Amino acid sequence: MTTQDHTHIRPWRAIDRRKSRQIHVGPVPVGGDAPITVQSMTNTITGDAKATLEQIRQLEEAGADIVRVSCPDEDATAAFKTIARESNVPLVADIHFHYKRGIEAAKAGAACLRINPGNIGSASRVRDVIQAARDYGCSMRIGVNAGSLERELLERYGEPCPQAMVDSALSHARILQDHDFHEFKISVKASDVFMTVAAYQMLSEAIDCPLHLGITEAGALRSGTVKSSIGMGSLLWAGIGDTIRVSLAADPVEEIKVGFDILKSLGLRHRGVNIIACPSCARQGFNVIETVNKLEDRLKHISAPMSLSIIGCVVNGPGEALMTDVGFTGGGKGAGMVYVAGKPDHKQDNDGMVDHIVALVEARAAEIEAAEVKKVRSLEPAE
Repeated sequence: MTTQDHTHIRPWRAIDRRKSRQIHVGPVPVGGDAPITVQSMTNTITGDAKATLEQIRQLEEAGADIVRVSCPDEDATAAFKTIARESNVPLVADIHFHYKRGIEAAKAGAACLRINPGNIGSASRVRDVIQAARDYGCSMRIGVNAGSLERELLERYGEPCPQAMVDSALSHARILQDHDFHEFKISVKASDVFMTVAAYQMLSEAIDCPLHLGITEAGALRSGTVKSSIGMGSLLWAGIGDTIRVSLAADPVEEIKVGFDILKSLGLRHRGVNIIACPSCARQGFNVIETVNKLEDRLKHISAPMSLSIIGCVVNGPGEALMTDVGFTGGGKGAGMVYVAGKPDHKQDNDGMVDHIVALVEARAAEIEAAEVKKVRSLEPAE
């Protein structure tokens, strides 16, 4: 029995997701009963199609469902046509200041247009972008940021605040709705965790469209991960959120990794190996930290959802191993116990332990993938 199987019989771990209508970003469903998607954004010069495509492929390999690409100028939207044609994941064109870039990106193959209502201009220009999205089959994201709210809202509230962000989002949602355009999602992001969470909580009760979560400009890898985990984690735990982006001043691939780790920790989505490891102490029968670092590097190619426990001694090791696909618990005299499917299976010397565990995990991953293929085929209609 895998970790996912256990999750289904633990009602105290269940998250009741907010009911939202479903839209599509290209072929990827967002909202409704669809899995929560994980996004990132390229940081290459978009006009350099080769470099941008290479980064998109790295993000795809890391598991990205959707990738956002900034389109600040005509060179970017010209290159976007090539980028969109060759990308295997749907692309969101990020539009700021100039509405014509949105129209050009829609023509070039964007699956979704992200606009910042506070920057894009008049209602008529927004309407032109709506028509382009309709004509070329794009969905849209209304992207509200605390740092770029409309002047009228700042004058009314005196400063950025959750209510101002929600008012901005709803006013622009009404423009889309008045034009009978409903393929949109909304984000209300701030760099302040409290402001962000409050805004999403208010917005979730005011409209039924999918919500894109994020703590904008969260910071560097470590601090940004902490802020994003606290903010988005609390919202996801409350059932709010249909797609997420972790905004880090780091390699965009790290955003995908952190995003999946957040979802994994809440039992909302599983991808790759979830390593459960003790922090180590004087009782450890082997070097836990060194071993875990090696295993993380050696197992990063695995996408099948599974769990691995690496515990330094027998105090908690056997109990943790009960809940994992593969486990190793340190013992004495240079050896430990290997657990398979929650049961003690055989002993293994510490020397060669990493290679042995990698082989076991790869074998288990192959079984999981084969079972998934069999399941999919069983659901296909007979010819």
